[in-house]
Amino acid sequence: MSKDKVQIFDTTLRDGEQVPGCKLATKEKLVIAKRLDVLGVDVIEAGFPISSPGDFGSVEEISKLVQNATVCGLTRAVEKDIEVAAQALTYAKFPRIHTGIGTSESHMKYKFKATPEQIIERAVKATAYAKSYVEDVEFYAEDAGRTDNVFLARVLEEVIKAGATVLNIPDTTGYCLPDEYGAKMKYLRENVRGIENVILSCHCHNDLGLATANSIAGVQNGARQIECTINGIGERAGNTSLEEVVMILKQHPYLNLETNINTQLLYNTSQMVSEKMGMMVQPNKAIVGANAFAHSSGIHQDGVIKNRETYEIIDPAEVGVTESAIVLTARSGRAALAYRSKKIGYELTKNQLDVAYQNFLTVADQQKEVKDNDIHRIMEAVQIQAGALA
Repeated sequence: MSKDKVQIFDTTLRDGEQVPGCKLATKEKLVIAKRLDVLGVDVIEAGFPISSPGDFGSVEEISKLVQNATVCGLTRAVEKDIEVAAQALTYAKFPRIHTGIGTSESHMKYKFKATPEQIIERAVKATAYAKSYVEDVEFYAEDAGRTDNVFLARVLEEVIKAGATVLNIPDTTGYCLPDEYGAKMKYLRENVRGIENVILSCHCHNDLGLATANSIAGVQNGARQIECTINGIGERAGNTSLEEVVMILKQHPYLNLETNINTQLLYNTSQMVSEKMGMMVQPNKAIVGANAFAHSSGIHQDGVIKNRETYEIIDPAEVGVTESAIVLTARSGRAALAYRSKKIGYELTKNQLDVAYQNFLTVADQQKEVKDNDIHRIMEAVQIQAGALA
């Protein structure tokens, strides 16, 4: 059975850059945009052009640079926003304007002080205006996660008529549970006329740690675009993590969903974004964290040394990591010490290993991790020469 394509919409340079302290210069944005294009993302949301001259210039320069991906500019449902975005996207090979408005009761009542009919009118007007500039128009229904499904369906049906090609269903506050978000996608697929002619998109935030789960629930229920960021960076607790959703789809072939991402570039891309934005990747971060393929428990180490798949569902090489890491601590066993010792030139007999291991435990109890230099000292202490054969 052939697999359905899930488009990867990367918003690292827009939503990701909204993180306090992560502001990038145009030159830095161009480096990241070029990497995203090589990585294989389908859409690069390059910025919010009307927000500042700097953002406008960045979107314009990214539009000139990117050769393969669609370049997208964000707007509000405001004519001037749309005009400026269209101007910034002039040089894009594949331009997209991303416009929209809040649709939840909270947004309508407090943010816009507008009636449902007024919201629909503004949504339709913005979509049609964007369509007069570009063929590819994405409409976002902000706070769709907390929007009544019946009203949401009405809005989407009208913007499809106005020319929208992609419908973004954001869980703006990260509130939805996966079954709720998936059910919302299913409802829209079944109740919006013309939905078969457009792409449904997931844009999930991580306030409750559910962004990745919600995005997967979305594509399981008919969405064919996931909006995400490298390392999951973004507003508040962040966005859906690109590397997580890509590898989930790759590791679960029965879903019959695939992406164009070159996964072997994921780790390097993660490091690049972390360095440019000054945002450290948490060590236990899935896929790209420093500990994602590290093992310190003796039981786990023994299993991985015998067969990597015992405790790893992903081959590190698939995401660009050189190899699994055997980290020596007080919880490590003889197998791990023998493995690491061999790596640096010591082939130990059983008796030598027994003696070395007792010395190792003494050192390990005094520090968090035993490094290669420590192993050399341990071997000297038990008079085992480098290169000695068992």
